[in-house]
Amino acid sequence: MTPLPPLAPQQLHHPCDPLQFSFQTTAELEDLTEIIGQTRAMNAVRFGAGIRQEGYNLFVLGPSGMGKRSMVQQLLEKKARSEPAPFDWCYINNFSDPHKPLALRLPTGKGADLRRDMERLVDYLRTAIPASFDSEEYRTKITAIQDEYSRQQEETFKALGEDADAKGVALLRTPDGFAFAPTRDHEVIPQEEYEKLPEKEKRRLATVISELQDRLAKILRQIPQWRKARSERVKQLNRETMLSVVEHLINDLREDYAGLPEVLKYLDVVQQNMVEHGDDFRKQEESANTGEMAHHAFHRYEVNVLVTDGQKHGAPIVSEDSPSYSNLVGRVEHISQMGALVTDFTLIKPGALHQANGGYLLLDIRKVLMQPFAWEGLKRALQTREIRIESLGQMLSIVSTVSLEPEPIPLDVKIVLFGDRLLYYLLEQYDPDFGELFKVVADFEERIERNPDSHMLYARLVATLCRKEKLRPLDRGAVARVIEYGARLVGDSERLSTHMRSVADLLRESDYWAHEAGRAVIGAADVQQAIDTQIHRQDRLRSRLHEEILRGTLMIDTQGAVTGQINALSVLSLGDFAFAMPTRITATARLGEGDLVNIEREVKLSGAIHSKGVLILSAFLAARYGQSRPLAFSASLVFEQSYGMIDGDSASMAELCVLLSRLANVPIKQSFAITGSVNQLGQAQAIGAVNEKIEGFFDICVARGLTGEQGVLIPAANVKHLMLRWDVVAAAQAGHFHIYAVENVDQAVALLTGLPAGEADSKGNYPSGSINQRVAARLAEWVDIRKSLAAGKKAKNRSKERS
Repeated sequence: MTPLPPLAPQQLHHPCDPLQFSFQTTAELEDLTEIIGQTRAMNAVRFGAGIRQEGYNLFVLGPSGMGKRSMVQQLLEKKARSEPAPFDWCYINNFSDPHKPLALRLPTGKGADLRRDMERLVDYLRTAIPASFDSEEYRTKITAIQDEYSRQQEETFKALGEDADAKGVALLRTPDGFAFAPTRDHEVIPQEEYEKLPEKEKRRLATVISELQDRLAKILRQIPQWRKARSERVKQLNRETMLSVVEHLINDLREDYAGLPEVLKYLDVVQQNMVEHGDDFRKQEESANTGEMAHHAFHRYEVNVLVTDGQKHGAPIVSEDSPSYSNLVGRVEHISQMGALVTDFTLIKPGALHQANGGYLLLDIRKVLMQPFAWEGLKRALQTREIRIESLGQMLSIVSTVSLEPEPIPLDVKIVLFGDRLLYYLLEQYDPDFGELFKVVADFEERIERNPDSHMLYARLVATLCRKEKLRPLDRGAVARVIEYGARLVGDSERLSTHMRSVADLLRESDYWAHEAGRAVIGAADVQQAIDTQIHRQDRLRSRLHEEILRGTLMIDTQGAVTGQINALSVLSLGDFAFAMPTRITATARLGEGDLVNIEREVKLSGAIHSKGVLILSAFLAARYGQSRPLAFSASLVFEQSYGMIDGDSASMAELCVLLSRLANVPIKQSFAITGSVNQLGQAQAIGAVNEKIEGFFDICVARGLTGEQGVLIPAANVKHLMLRWDVVAAAQAGHFHIYAVENVDQAVALLTGLPAGEADSKGNYPSGSINQRVAARLAEWVDIRKSLAAGKKAKNRSKERS
């Protein structure tokens, strides 16, 4: 078998040639107007924003930092400018039921006009009405009504008195009322003389007085009716006086709002209420020290403008950063009055749904889900297509504070949710309403294809970001280094990252180092220094672990050869920083029943994927070595000095190689580390973080001294992902470090042991001295031992039976 050569240096890093650019600095480039690599997602956003059917709201997928929100908002702003402006929405007093304020829809800007007009109307009436009631004309009319009543009363009593006088009886006014007394010559007869009158005369006077008293009683019963009639006439005069003032002013308003029947209806009710409550305008202002202006009588005529677009044009675009329940659907505020909490329609406050009504509302789904009842409130508004303001305490019946029941406002809004893919798929799976409400998915790409065209687009993107952030321009060498950084971010030499936050952060830090160096243009050295310092700020733990390896606390060999021991490579992620370090895996084997023990799994430190990888090893061994005979061995695998959870299958190739080493009793070169997944056929499968894994082992080897024999084995499928540091490439170019790309376990074990793996002939036999032949021989030996032991046991049992 021909020895597998290491990868050429040019395969380890795919640089960006600065000479492909015709510009000298990014200051020469135009701003990037299109969006790089997001055609599918932006087409989905355009479709979702354009379709006006129910349930076609958007969910924008992708990790944070990609610029999703700014891209979507930019597109929506362009579209919203051509859309009609939304209506103004106001809440007005419900004069028949103040507990249930009424919603009023007005054209854009009319809400503020109506509020201002009503304030002017009330202010004017508060002076005009008292003046009207203090006028000479009003006083004359009131006096006439009073005189008429007094005249009618006096004439009635006068007629009664004259009739009584003609019959010899006088009508007397006393402190207790009216009384009748007999007279002679128009003078009241004293009591002693009355006693001297004849009985006949006495009977006549008694009869007359009785008749007169009946007439008096009838007159006295009429007096309250006269007073009521007088009061009604006064009230009617007051209404007419009020109406003469109010109607004139409100008619002017009716002309201004002639095309708005709902406003005209409201003005009719206002006019009627003002006329009925004219005394509120005639009274003097209450003392200012009461401090209860929110509940003043005139507040019933205010207009609570909930939403108005003002002087803006087009549909609104609202982004709510704190999407609590009340911030979404609105709230009713309360004020303290005499130790109690009270409210009215003027204390109704809008939510984000009100402000975005007729346009677009942008929300972060994680923030919505974190707020109690916010998600349910948002769904209810979308399902009912109306905004119903209701406090949580009232909805849950946990408070008894008097509140309002505002009339719901019709909802016409496009919701745009931003979030991770995990949240989207969880909601899709577990929320039955989600799929009906969010039918459009805009899935943003995290990377784009790398080619000369995308290089130029990336350069324009860098230029755009620099101008936006007011940074120094980059020369073409610095742009090339940023492009290489973009490829390293996605761990693929053929792709570029679309994570705009990472690129923008790199540009800001590069600008800082250029400033520190006194340069007017950012160079490649400044970009590299920014990358290096980013890593240095976060690599304390990596340095500590490397230190423990170099001190021998963590046992990792980089020289020599050991049977049943191998260097695997694992990755640790700490926030945005990921690094790799070598991990020792050991294997033991013995006579047994074909069991492969994963010690991590036995102690519940193995994740499902890692356990799956170990089971694949069992399947591979059985398929290759156990087709004609049973496997008569037991083996154990363990990650040494591992004290936490282990998951992933990127060490399964290393586990298979170390197991074959133990079975074949052939040592593995400790100058190598290996990473890769393996399938049941023994083929190497690609893994993630290949660059970090290579560099992790390289750093340990450099610290101990490169010998020229050290290297890393990776799956051949990972070659296209290589974007290694320049020091690793330089070491490989000098022959001090090697990276091998293996396609299967046979190539890997041959490199690790220095012995050929060996291919089976037509009879299934392997070449003498090969790894596979040694493994097969060891397994056959154990099978024979088991047969021998079984035969001896049977013979012993027969001997016992004969005895």
